[in-house]
Amino acid sequence: MKYSVFIFLLVLGSCSNSLQNNKSDHLEDTIHKLINQWHQNAANSNLEAYIDFMDSTCIYVGTDATEKWTKDEFEIFCKPYFDKKKTWDFKSIDRTITLDQNQSTAWFYEILQTHMGTCRGSGVLKYKNQQWKLQQYILSLAIPNEDMNEVKKVIQYNDSIFQSCYK
Repeated sequence: MKYSVFIFLLVLGSCSNSLQNNKSDHLEDTIHKLINQWHQNAANSNLEAYIDFMDSTCIYVGTDATEKWTKDEFEIFCKPYFDKKKTWDFKSIDRTITLDQNQSTAWFYEILQTHMGTCRGSGVLKYKNQQWKLQQYILSLAIPNEDMNEVKKVIQYNDSIFQSCYK
């Protein structure tokens, strides 16, 4: 009898883990599609859909040290590009998604093919009011280590001006 109860609990636990894994896989697929659509909305100059994916508290950090925008600030920055249909087309070539235990927060990291070359993007999504919303996105350039000294020479002057604001 004890052996039967043990087997039953083992099978029940296995089924529960399997269901949890299937739910996680489904959520990850959904999140991949949402992020891909967000990038596609930029490529298609669809400002309303692009900005709507961002939560009202979203922060977007761009590649320039001065680029840290709220959602509203980022929309103002984007609008002229979208109006002229001169937007960006970021293609994710690799992405990793991590979900919290409650599966209501997702962190992601992606490698992007862009007009600037290879970039990295990372962000946080939160599930609230029955939808996923982008809370934060950080875009950065991927600079090969062997080229770093040349890059440091190029950015040295602008970095000194930017960093003087923090002294």
